[in-house]
Amino acid sequence: MSDSDEGQAGVPLFEGFSGSASPQPLSTTKRKREVLSKPEEKSTAKRRKLKKPKDVDDEALDVELGVNHAIAHMGSQLMADHVAQRTKRYQPELSLVEAEDYYIPEKAIIDTTGWEKPRTKDQLPNFLEHFAGSKRKKKGQKLGNAPQEKGHPHTLVLAGAGLRAADLTRSLRQFQTKEALVAKLFAKHIKLKEAVEFVSKSRINIGVGTPQRVSDLLDNGVLSSSHLERIVVDASYIDQKKRGVLDMKELQVPLVQLLARKELKERYGGGESKIELLFF
Repeated sequence: MSDSDEGQAGVPLFEGFSGSASPQPLSTTKRKREVLSKPEEKSTAKRRKLKKPKDVDDEALDVELGVNHAIAHMGSQLMADHVAQRTKRYQPELSLVEAEDYYIPEKAIIDTTGWEKPRTKDQLPNFLEHFAGSKRKKKGQKLGNAPQEKGHPHTLVLAGAGLRAADLTRSLRQFQTKEALVAKLFAKHIKLKEAVEFVSKSRINIGVGTPQRVSDLLDNGVLSSSHLERIVVDASYIDQKKRGVLDMKELQVPLVQLLARKELKERYGGGESKIELLFF
């Protein structure tokens, strides 16, 4: 569900041939302890790596639907605290000042607890219409409209992995027109150079991608946030191991780094050009 991947010579085999007494062999009991401890330590490390965060409630995790239902019950403040706790867990080395820079404030997050339908990919278009459609209409626009400038989406949807982003892109095709694209902004099978060329030539209304690729495109300058009105985080989705975008360090860290970008964070919470965060 992410964008990126990850003997000594000359040492004699035996020592002590200078006439001194040969080293005594290890006792049978000690050798057994050492041999038995190695696979046990490896097994323990593996279990520790796959362990879910302690605050993940198994009863809220629906593997069949691929949904963490707990996300739907988190209001603005609870969600802000939830993200902050994850940041503290995955980046314990941050100073207080750095942690504050990565903090996503309550005022930035729209309370979506009133949405009672399941947060599955087929419901994402309805979710967007519910929370963004009326606001677009007030501006005389629809979700299917795009700014005239190339690479200036009004909505970004962030997923944890390329395959999931591709699924969400397909579910949002109803908002695509001849003049406005629902654009794929993720790394799977798409090189950064190709993505830069595509975005530079396309009018985009909704961009769907992974945090790292979206950050790369913003850094390049080909993708702009100047017309951005909202960012939707695909937070409820979980994989077969019951993990979501907020539950894995390799996904949560680039997500928070993206959301905390200065040009985005300074527009959270108010003003005509404000950016809203919605956790789907």
